[in-house]
Amino acid sequence: MVATLARIFGVEHLTLAEDVVQEALARALQTWPFYGVPRNPSAWIMRAARNLALDVVRRRKLFQNKRAEIIRLMDAGEAQPDEAIFSDAEIVDDRLRLMFVCCHPAIPLDARVALTLKTLCGFGLTEISRAFLTTEAAIAKRLTRAKQKIREARIPFEIPAGAELGERLDAVLKSIYLLFNEGYKASTGENLVRKELMAEAIRLGELLAQHAAGDQPRTHALLALMLLNAARTATRFDSEGHLLRLKEQDRAQWDTEMIARGMSHFARSGVGEKVTPYHLEAAIAACHCTAADYEATDWRRILSLYDQLMSIDPSPVVALNRAVAVANVHGPEAGWRAVHAIDKKLESYYLLHAVKGELALRLNRADAAAEHFRRAFALAETKSERAFLSERLQACEMAGDAK
Repeated sequence: MVATLARIFGVEHLTLAEDVVQEALARALQTWPFYGVPRNPSAWIMRAARNLALDVVRRRKLFQNKRAEIIRLMDAGEAQPDEAIFSDAEIVDDRLRLMFVCCHPAIPLDARVALTLKTLCGFGLTEISRAFLTTEAAIAKRLTRAKQKIREARIPFEIPAGAELGERLDAVLKSIYLLFNEGYKASTGENLVRKELMAEAIRLGELLAQHAAGDQPRTHALLALMLLNAARTATRFDSEGHLLRLKEQDRAQWDTEMIARGMSHFARSGVGEKVTPYHLEAAIAACHCTAADYEATDWRRILSLYDQLMSIDPSPVVALNRAVAVANVHGPEAGWRAVHAIDKKLESYYLLHAVKGELALRLNRADAAAEHFRRAFALAETKSERAFLSERLQACEMAGDAK
C-alpha cells in the first residue's frame, strides 16, 4: 500500500503515504470488531487508504499542480468495496520500484537498508537497531536523513538499469537478508521464530529473482540460503516450544520440498566468477541440509567455507560461527581460543556467552560454564532462548554434582 501510494503521491511524499496507510489500519482495528472482517480485507484497507489520501490531496496546497492527475488515478474504476482497486501486477511493480528507491546511491549506505526495512517490511526502530547493533536514536536519524535525501535528490520512482543497478541491488539484497534473519531469530518478543517475516523475505527474494533486474547469481544465492535455513524451522523446537540444537533435530521432518527449491537456486547462483557472502552462507547451509545426520556433517568443509567468509566479511558474528566449526573440527579447546579472540563488540550478544558456556561444559568446567550461561540468560530476549539456557544451567549443575 505504501509503495502504491508513493507512486501516486510522488516518492518525495513517502512519509505522507506511510501516515495514510497507518491511519487506514487504525480504522480497520476500530471498525472490524463491530462490523466483522470484510470478505477482502486487503481491498478494504487499500480503499480506506485511498479515500484518506484523496482527503489529503483536496486539502493540501502542495498537491495543487498535480491534483487533477492524482484524483484521476485514484478515482479510476468503480469497483465494489470488496474488490481490489489495483491489480496484482501494479502492486508487484510498485513494490519493486520502492525497494530500489530506498536503495538509491544518493541515500547514505547505512540508511538505505534501514529505510527499506522500515518502509517495505514494517520493522520498528527496535528491530532495526538490533539488526545493526546500534541505538534506536541512531536509526531514527538515519531514516530522517534518508527521506530528506529522497526529497532533495528528486529520486525517480523507477527500477534502475545499467551500472547503477548493481550497487542498488546489493542494498536491496541486504535488506531482504536482514528481514529473514529477524524472522529466523527474532530480536525481541515471546517467540524466537517469526515465520511471517521469513516468508516475506523469501517472497521478496523470489519477486526480485523473477524480474530481469534482479535475476542475478547473488540473488539466487540469497534465496538458496533462506530456503535451506527455513526448511529446518519446524524441527527447531520440541512439542513444548523448547529450543532444540542442530544435533537434536529430527531431520526426517525437514521440509524436503523447500530444500529442493533451495538447492535449485544454489545451482543457479553458480554462474559467473564473483563469490559473495550469500554464496558461502548458502554453501554452509547446504552442507547441513545434505548431511544424513549430525555425525555425518562435513565440518572441515564448513570450516573452510567460514575461513573464506571471514576473508570477505570479517564480522564478529561470522567469527563466532567459525569458532563453533573450529570446535567441531579441532576440539573444544581450539574452539575456546577462537571464541576469546573475537571482537568485544559481541559482549552484549547472548549467543557469545552461550557458546562459551557450551565449550566450557565440553571441557568439563561446569562452574565456568554455568557462569557463562547465566550471563547469556540475562541477555536473552525471547522466552524460548531463556528456557533453553535454563536447561543448560541445569546440565551444568548435574555435571558439577557428578564430580
